[in-house]
Amino acid sequence: MLPATTETNRPYAGRRTPRSADVLVTGLGATTPLGGDVPSSWAALLSGRSGVTRLDTPWAERLPVRIAGGMYEDPVFRLDRVRRRRLDRSQAAAVVAAGEAWTDAGAPQVEAERLAVVVGTGIGGGLTLLEQDDRLEQRGPRAISPHTVPMLMPNGSAAAVGLLLGARAGTHAPNSACASGAEALAVGTLLIRSGRADVVVAGGTDACLHPLALGAFARMRALSLRNDAPDLASRPFDQERDGFVMSEGAGMVVLERAGFARARGAHVHATLSGAGVTSDAYDVTLPAAEGQVRAIGAALRDAGLTGTDIDHVNAHATGTPLGDVTEAVAVREAVGRHPAVTACKSATGHLQ
Repeated sequence: MLPATTETNRPYAGRRTPRSADVLVTGLGATTPLGGDVPSSWAALLSGRSGVTRLDTPWAERLPVRIAGGMYEDPVFRLDRVRRRRLDRSQAAAVVAAGEAWTDAGAPQVEAERLAVVVGTGIGGGLTLLEQDDRLEQRGPRAISPHTVPMLMPNGSAAAVGLLLGARAGTHAPNSACASGAEALAVGTLLIRSGRADVVVAGGTDACLHPLALGAFARMRALSLRNDAPDLASRPFDQERDGFVMSEGAGMVVLERAGFARARGAHVHATLSGAGVTSDAYDVTLPAAEGQVRAIGAALRDAGLTGTDIDHVNAHATGTPLGDVTEAVAVREAVGRHPAVTACKSATGHLQ
C-alpha cells in the first residue's frame, strides 16, 4: 500500500480539497523497540538510534541468533490487572497503541455503529499458545488459563481494541504475514468509502520473541547473524545485509471520513489517498517484483496519481539479500528512480 499524499500540520493543506469520501489520518499510536509511544519512537528514529539489542534470556544462548528488537516499554504494565491476565502480549501492544492513537485523534465522538476496527497480525497469540502448551505438559490440563482461546486467536487484537473503544461497525483481522498491517489500512479505507463507517482504528501488531519463532526463522536462513553488533544488524539495502532482525510492537492510526473529520475540526496528519492489494501466486516465501508492481500501480490509480507525483517511498525493506533487491526493482518500475526511499526497519527491526 502506498500513501500517496501527506498533509502538513495545517488541516487540509494537501494538493487538493478533501472530498467527503476521502480518508484522513487523524490519530497516531505506537509501541516499538525505540519507544513506548509515537513521540519517543519518532525522536529515537530521527536520532539514528537502534532498538535492536542482544537477548539476555537463558534460552537465547541455545540459538544461532541471539538478537532482537524487544519493545522499549513493556505494554503489559500499562494495563490494569484484569487486562494483564486476559490479553496476549501482541494484544496488549495493540491496545496500548490504539489507546494512544484514539487520544491523539481527540477521542472522536462517533456513534458506536459507525466505528470499526481493523488490526492485522502475522502470528497473533503465538506466545500464549506456546506458554499454555508448556503448562499443559508440565502441570496438566487444569493449569491451562480459561482465557487461552481468545488470547491466541489471530482476531484477538482486533477484538480487544474493539472492546476498548466500543466499536460496533465490525472488528476485522487481516492475516497476511508481513503485509497484515498495511492491508488493515486498505480494509479500513474500504469500510469508510463504502459508507459502513465514519471512523476506523486500523494498524498491525505482533509480539512473538520466542525460541521456537527465532529458531524457525534462523532455520530458513532469514535472520541476520550479527550477534556481536546488534545495533548494526538490521541494514536494509546495504551491500552487506544478511537478513532481517525479528522484533515486536504495534502501530495504529485513526482513519476518518473527511466530511466527519471536517465537521468536528479534527487535526489531520495525512490523507490516505490510495491503496492496492495484490497477490503474485508465485511462492510462499520468495517475493516476485511483478506482484509488487501491480500493487503499487493499483494504489496510484486509486489515488488518481502517477509515479512522477511521488517524492518519497517508505519501503518494506527487511534487509534480506533477495527481498530488498526485488523491492528496489518494483519501486523503480512502478514509481521511478526519482523518489527518496527510507527504511524504518534499519532502526526497529522487523515488527510485523
